[in-house]
Amino acid sequence: MPAYQSRYLAHDHEGRGQGLRATPMTSLPFTFLGLNPAEHTLDRSAVVLLPVPYDGAASYKAGAREGPEAIIAASREMEDYDMELACEPCSAGIHTAPALEPHQAGPQHMAERVKKAVRPIAGAGKLLALLGGDHSVSIGAALAMAEAHPGLSVLYLDAHADFRDAYQGTRWGHASAARRIAEACPLTLVGVRSMALEEAQALPAKGVAVYPAPLTEEPWDAIIATLTPRVYLSLDLDVLDPSLMPAVGTPEPGGLGWYQTLRLLRRVGEQRRIVGFDLVELAPREGPASCAYTAAKLAYKLMGYATLLGK
Repeated sequence: MPAYQSRYLAHDHEGRGQGLRATPMTSLPFTFLGLNPAEHTLDRSAVVLLPVPYDGAASYKAGAREGPEAIIAASREMEDYDMELACEPCSAGIHTAPALEPHQAGPQHMAERVKKAVRPIAGAGKLLALLGGDHSVSIGAALAMAEAHPGLSVLYLDAHADFRDAYQGTRWGHASAARRIAEACPLTLVGVRSMALEEAQALPAKGVAVYPAPLTEEPWDAIIATLTPRVYLSLDLDVLDPSLMPAVGTPEPGGLGWYQTLRLLRRVGEQRRIVGFDLVELAPREGPASCAYTAAKLAYKLMGYATLLGK
């Protein structure tokens, strides 16, 4: 695994460039963590970060299209070193790909566009780190990963079941994302605290394991037992308690806490191989700037768990 100079410029403890290294740059590039794109190339990086600024399927509050940019901007203020993992996970290489242009013909067309963009990433054996966007963008990503990894299962963290067969005239919106994914591979829902009657009836009929909030007993072993050796993880930020993450399009009271979420994700990383993940539904205008930073931190944690702990 190649060693990287993490950033173009040396930094003080607050993350401000001090210009101590000889470099033609005067500021950080707009990449995840501000990493040097000349070093963190696609070929040399274990992780490919794909921004997908699409919220054409939003049904309540729009603004998730601004999520990827806000997360990348916040990540540039983070430290590369992770205290829990006692290393710099970015040393595996994180390539920030260009943002995927939204398809205005509707979420089904956008799902196909995402699927087409993810296929070569999955085929190259890279860890996909997709930043949304509303949860509909996860459909194309999960389907492409399932093609590349036969036997893949999906761990789907969300405050909502997202299991309607159709909603507001489409079968490809965020309210149907889990259902479309479950048609292609086994799916486990965690953190759910809102669903329609249609969903309550369909979930057991389709054999979907559901672990609703609150997760007072932290059933991590039971959750992991539902997962196959290779796992794709889809994380809607509204699974978190809104006191921690108010900046989402469809907030729900209650939810998971920060360390509770990390305990689950680390267990998955230790006992399964995470081949990719998406982090979706950050609507920056709906909350303080700390929400984008929290989302960036969570994305970086997942990169570390997947590349350093995975089987």
